[in-house]
Amino acid sequence: MTTPEKAVRVNGVTLATQAFGDSTDPAVLLVSGAEATMDWWDEEFLARLTAAGRHVIRYDTRDTGRSTVFPIGEPPYTGDDLLLDALGVLDAHGVAAAHVIGVSMGGALAQRLAVLHPERLVTLTLMSTSPDGPGDPGRPDLPPVDEALAQWFAEPRPGPDWADRDAVIAHFLAAEHAFAGRIPVDEERLRATAGRAYDRSPAPAAASNHWRVEGGEPVRARLGEITAPTLVLHGTHDPLFPYGHAEALAREIPGATLVPLAGMGHQMPVPEVWDTVVPALVRHTAPR
Repeated sequence: MTTPEKAVRVNGVTLATQAFGDSTDPAVLLVSGAEATMDWWDEEFLARLTAAGRHVIRYDTRDTGRSTVFPIGEPPYTGDDLLLDALGVLDAHGVAAAHVIGVSMGGALAQRLAVLHPERLVTLTLMSTSPDGPGDPGRPDLPPVDEALAQWFAEPRPGPDWADRDAVIAHFLAAEHAFAGRIPVDEERLRATAGRAYDRSPAPAAASNHWRVEGGEPVRARLGEITAPTLVLHGTHDPLFPYGHAEALAREIPGATLVPLAGMGHQMPVPEVWDTVVPALVRHTAPR
């Protein structure tokens, strides 16, 4: 698939975007996780969605890829700005309402979109994510981070030399191994993806700003207000957000459908689960 990038000016920043498929087909907005450029949405995966008649839009969140970046450690924006960025991408592509798919941090943003801007969603899909905000009375505590991943977080680990392409790719690959489940990591595929992301990123270290951003007022207590038909896709061996997080989302969002992804960890959908993920997404985003 080859399609030109479109730089759009929204909410005081410039965001790099790409749209695939026929613009008259149902629009699907992909919202990435923390530190992830839009390259992590695999183009073969996108090709399957467009072949099913979907108009798919992906974009570099601010501080990633070719979008506006800020000084490292000093992000002058909040999670609410990231929310407005997503709406601005829809506006720039002439989309009044979309099927919104968010993964990890993007899943938290997608939940907030569904609660705070319900008119902009046709459906909601949440991947590898967790209820946005702490628990409250009447909701059980969510399962903790897997012990092995907690230990990995605790180990002192210097960051890579961001000017060294190979070192940065190795950095991303190590993280992928730490967050993977029981499906073997395809190092060749991931090296290619990480390389593309690096080559498109004038300041790849800036993506770490995402971890310093205030998320805004939690909306977990309002998940019951979500009216968009909701699909929850979650790896059965996610070490960051164990499967109980997905079960909580499915309980707390009215009418949500939960689909387990056998063996997958905290990851973008890996090819081994596409035969489950793509048909589920096509069914979920079909015209109603």
